[in-house]
Amino acid sequence: MPESAVSARPALARPGAAPGDVAAVWSVVTGMYEAYATGDRAQIDARLDPEATIWDPAAEPLLLGKPDLDRVRDERPESEDGPAGSGLRPYDPVVDVFGDTAVLRYWLRVAYAPGPDGTPLRPELLRNTAVLRKDPGAGRWLIVHLHEDVRQAGGAPETAVQGQTGT
Repeated sequence: MPESAVSARPALARPGAAPGDVAAVWSVVTGMYEAYATGDRAQIDARLDPEATIWDPAAEPLLLGKPDLDRVRDERPESEDGPAGSGLRPYDPVVDVFGDTAVLRYWLRVAYAPGPDGTPLRPELLRNTAVLRKDPGAGRWLIVHLHEDVRQAGGAPETAVQGQTGT
């Protein structure tokens, strides 16, 4: 989906989702990406249930808990091996709350710094679904499942991408 066709909007709370829960659920996800941007793995993990399942676009099988997630993290190439990320922006959240379970759908835009020759690089756009459960002891929301779906691959020069798609 071209980024120009997507407009950011305030969190959409569907029936059953109180404004306080919507804000709390959305802050879990936005906080996770803020922690990712600074490389703070502990803060990312603080938002994930230790047994969370994840469909990660970089891994074929379903990740089952923190040990699988750590394995995929450790296998990822170093940032200097590819285009340099320059920012993450989650947007357009839609939230349903069913008691102590929430379902959140949102988009994530991954921006890239220009290539070495200054050529702008296409952003990556991901469509995401997160399922969260409210921890009864602490009263905070934790991600128990995350599904990331790449809808537009990023990191390629804009001109090469436009030439391939005819846009």
